[in-house]
Amino acid sequence: MRVMGLDLGSRTCGVAVSDALCMVARPLETIRFPDEKNDIALERIVELIKEHEVHLLVLGLPKHMNGDIGIRAEISIKFKEKLESRTGLRVVLIDERMTTMQASRILISADVSRSKRKKVIDQMAAVTILQGFLDSSMSKAA
Repeated sequence: MRVMGLDLGSRTCGVAVSDALCMVARPLETIRFPDEKNDIALERIVELIKEHEVHLLVLGLPKHMNGDIGIRAEISIKFKEKLESRTGLRVVLIDERMTTMQASRILISADVSRSKRKKVIDQMAAVTILQGFLDSSMSKAA
């Protein structure tokens, strides 16, 4: 049983997956698609769910800094509904404020080049979202 983390943007979707014990998140891939055509991402995610035997999805919810829901968050909520309908799996929305910044800091501290960071930042944001969820779930279970 694994959990998949998703960071949906306007042209990319970062994907991360947990280990079988649901303790550690690792980057999987960045799905690229034309502006707002996230159905392409949806189809690839369905393939990855089967391939990695995922039983739960965690999707970042991009709230404004004051906590309000904006257009990007509304798109994520609609994507959540599509995911649940298409896969039959539960999708948990997680506040993703600051995750891309955290991911960027991690990559910079690991001395990853700017061009490489650009290629993997969405995956790392998905890792940050998923790891936060896994850590929170583990602390609740303890």
